[in-house]
Amino acid sequence: MTGAARAFWLAYPGKGEIRTVDLPDPAHDEVLVRTLHSGVSRGTETLVFRGGVPESQYDVMRAPYQEGDFPAPVKYGYLNVGVVEQGPPEVAGRTVFCLYPHQTRYVVPAGAVTVVPDTVPASRAVLAGTVETAVNAVWDAAPQIGDRIAVVGGGMVGCSVAGVLSRLPGARVQLVDADPQRSAVAAALGVGFAVPGDADGDCDVVIHASATSAGLSRSLELLAPEATVVELSWYGDRPVSVPLGEYFHSRRLTVKSSQVGGIPPGRRRTYAERLALALDLLADPAFDALITGHSDFDDLPEILPRLAGGDLPALCHVVNYRGE
Repeated sequence: MTGAARAFWLAYPGKGEIRTVDLPDPAHDEVLVRTLHSGVSRGTETLVFRGGVPESQYDVMRAPYQEGDFPAPVKYGYLNVGVVEQGPPEVAGRTVFCLYPHQTRYVVPAGAVTVVPDTVPASRAVLAGTVETAVNAVWDAAPQIGDRIAVVGGGMVGCSVAGVLSRLPGARVQLVDADPQRSAVAAALGVGFAVPGDADGDCDVVIHASATSAGLSRSLELLAPEATVVELSWYGDRPVSVPLGEYFHSRRLTVKSSQVGGIPPGRRRTYAERLALALDLLADPAFDALITGHSDFDDLPEILPRLAGGDLPALCHVVNYRGE
């Protein structure tokens, strides 16, 4: 055995703890990774933390290296950056991203890690999984040069989408959120900002990521006739009320789902290529605006309840490891 590691587990909804786990020796086609940073994806992970995954979605919501089952006990997470301590020559000693939970060291197949470009700091690279989701959403939305676009919901995913869209030539991109403080993030990303009541309408496409009925309703209101809302929100076990009367049919509006688990049909890219693209995009330091907090790994049992309860505001909260 390679030795012991420590991992964060959800013991039961609302209660997390750090457990000791045994690590196997890596095989010739596996890597041993020592974690540098992991990221808390606030929306999804706090939903898991409070036990809000619907039973019908237990299989769909499984993370690649999840252990245990919903609602708990479960080891969950998917934003991990570390250094390969043992592995094939092409990755040995390299900084890599992996869809792994919060754990000090771990063993996975070599194909499960992606080398982080030298142009991307390790702490920023934890955003790769979320920026990958944003890339997939933009592929689903298929915006054109010069389009009028709103991104409703200034959370981690919505801000990542806005950051990706900021590169579209001639486009009017506006981040829409009820929190006026998100204007600073929008400015760092190079896009406009508005609170919902002041948002610009007549949009060619709206990408919705607020995970609220009010946000989805406002997204429909912002559309031009025959335009589309791309729905990125994950509502968990919460019911959603949407006004599909009024102007929905007369203006021939569309609500289209987007989910990172599948690449849009016709987009000839592999999952590995999509993740590599996300990491390349993270060379832009503007994405640092999405990292809104840091804490040590040992503090996770106290940090997750605060994130879930909302008294610790965050987009992406970065967990730092002390090299154990």
